[in-house]
Amino acid sequence: MPEPAPFESQGPSKYCIFGCGTNGYNIILELAKENERVVVVDKDESRVRHLRDQKYDAYQRDITSSDMLFGLPPFEIAFVMTGDPDANLASVVTIKKRYPAVQVVARSIDPVNGGKLTAAGAEFVLYPQEVVARAAILQIRKQHSSRLSQRLYGLLAGWEGTLGIITHKNPDPDAISSAMALAEIARSANKNLATRIFYEGNIGHQENRTFVNLLDIKMEHLTIEALQKCNYLAMVDCSGPGANNDVPPQMKINIIIDHHKDGKHLASQSAFADIRPGVGATASIMTQYLQELDVPVDMRVATALLYGIRTDTREFKRSVTPQDLNYAGFLLPLTDADLLDKIMSPSMSQETLDVIGKAIQERRIQSGYLFSDVGYVMNRDALPQAAELLITLEGVNTALVYGITDTAIVISARNRDIRLHIGNALSEAFGEIGDAGGHPNMAAATLPLHYFGKVENKAELLGFVIEPILQKFKNLVGLENEGKKNGV
Repeated sequence: MPEPAPFESQGPSKYCIFGCGTNGYNIILELAKENERVVVVDKDESRVRHLRDQKYDAYQRDITSSDMLFGLPPFEIAFVMTGDPDANLASVVTIKKRYPAVQVVARSIDPVNGGKLTAAGAEFVLYPQEVVARAAILQIRKQHSSRLSQRLYGLLAGWEGTLGIITHKNPDPDAISSAMALAEIARSANKNLATRIFYEGNIGHQENRTFVNLLDIKMEHLTIEALQKCNYLAMVDCSGPGANNDVPPQMKINIIIDHHKDGKHLASQSAFADIRPGVGATASIMTQYLQELDVPVDMRVATALLYGIRTDTREFKRSVTPQDLNYAGFLLPLTDADLLDKIMSPSMSQETLDVIGKAIQERRIQSGYLFSDVGYVMNRDALPQAAELLITLEGVNTALVYGITDTAIVISARNRDIRLHIGNALSEAFGEIGDAGGHPNMAAATLPLHYFGKVENKAELLGFVIEPILQKFKNLVGLENEGKKNGV
């Protein structure tokens, strides 16, 4: 079989495939879809002939040979894909020795062989069995989510009356936008089904207030009487009655959609439950529903959902997944960019500024943990803003900012210590006396005052009770032992 001229005289190719079994051939087919020139090297003469018949630039070589590169055109990326681990290792050594700048993707059968390939210079080691497993899981998840969306749509289509949609306490953009999206899906599925969106607490954060006002979102304060007038109830961004809400545990919830997992609340008792802790925002789940159901996305809803995903993933920096990015990309051209800019640039209230100032002034730092008592607050949403600022201080790994309202002690926490899941820590420390939990790097707790709510001087009450309350958290993270060790 005649060979082409030596390596240096050939035109360049971006890709070279070494070993054209099933995996190598599939890579060739994918690259051919992009009209890329691909060079193929294989030791099997009949296989090489077959590839040449298909107009591929194929060469017969033993890839364990040190002179296997002679006569090949130049390439930038190599796929070493034979089923022989020793042959793959020899090939990687040869390629990197002669062309160190070439990027190499090498197939491996196990981590030990993979380590050898990496040591030889392979930039990426591929385990085909894992790729197949991931592809299978991805496909089944897609099919499952598609069935879920169709089931939700069918459920809504068969109802008559009013659907009450409940967000969590002091709802954030993720919860509010998810409620808007569910209402939009309900309208698309059933013109005879009215919707009402309920919330508890306050919408205090200046961005959240601006968000609700500019998008003209209609929301009602939750009361048991209002819920009883609804024929069906749904919860978004909370996992059941009592999970960051004061809905009675015995109240039947027909739909639960959330991205937090809370084992204390039995979503299985509802007619429809979709809880995905691996997703960055509930707004992402709702966006997927809209996509799969082909429901036209109103500009207000698209703007709200995109903002919900952005805020819950902290501008795509926290707990973000490829799916969150995909849904954000879908929403972006449907949004009102000017409106989004106005929502994200609100004026700060005087109280928020005062709370942040007091949090800075009252901060106490111990072994990387910052605690700050801001006293009585009317706007509890000022606490997370203070915690966001204080976690950026040098030497601070975890920040807890706490205050007291007319009805509860409120704690907002931020964390950047990868050894600590702050949501789990707050849940374990305060879950028995209130509502607590969150993510690895942000969390909150609300501890009801009960009969102490009648005390007039709330700031003084907080001063009396906060240390025993914080004691359990300090013990949990080992702060007390640290203090005793240092003689504190």
